[in-house]
Amino acid sequence: LVAGSDHIGAIVLLHNVTELRRRDRALVTKDVTIREIHHRVKNNLQTVSALLRLQSRRVDDEIAKTALEEAVRRVASIAIVHETLSNSSTESVAFDEVYDRIVHNAIELSTHKINVKKVGTFGTFDSQIATPLALVITELIHNSLEHGLANSGENLRIEVSRKADGCEVRIIDDGVGLPLDFKWDQSSNLGLQIVKTLTENELKGSIELVRVGSETQAVLKF
Repeated sequence: LVAGSDHIGAIVLLHNVTELRRRDRALVTKDVTIREIHHRVKNNLQTVSALLRLQSRRVDDEIAKTALEEAVRRVASIAIVHETLSNSSTESVAFDEVYDRIVHNAIELSTHKINVKKVGTFGTFDSQIATPLALVITELIHNSLEHGLANSGENLRIEVSRKADGCEVRIIDDGVGLPLDFKWDQSSNLGLQIVKTLTENELKGSIELVRVGSETQAVLKF
């Protein structure tokens, strides 16, 4: 403060930032805790996967062995999402990374060469979407490899179209094609039933299998 040419005082503003600092520390602690939870969930899922894989090797019945192997694949897909979340500072999942690992795991188990091509990018999804989406993508890719491309064809193409109001994913193969009398509701394929249930109940979307020329397309919209 100045009066004439004399300094007669000063105004000092004090702001107690203790509460702000406490909130900052609480947020950091919460973030670390959430990431640690995802890390532990991932570890537990990997343990479950290993136990199922061990059990499948001790089973003689081929139907039981196949069921256990499919369970291993599904648990592994969920574990990938939690591993991604454990390395993220948010609850958003960079799904292209998840997709890459799902495809790698699927192709690694294939008995013959498959050419895989992806068009477009998934971007990020909330964890509540990423987990069921990972399972759906896993089942559809496995269905193409096991049924569509098992005896003919070698090309698998995934087209992703991400828009503000939703996402469309097409999984396309040039294999044997759909049976002429195929009806989703009458299919006994557990993987396809899982896809339908997760798509409708968790993703709030739609799924259809269609024949386009010489290609079979699984069209997922959510």
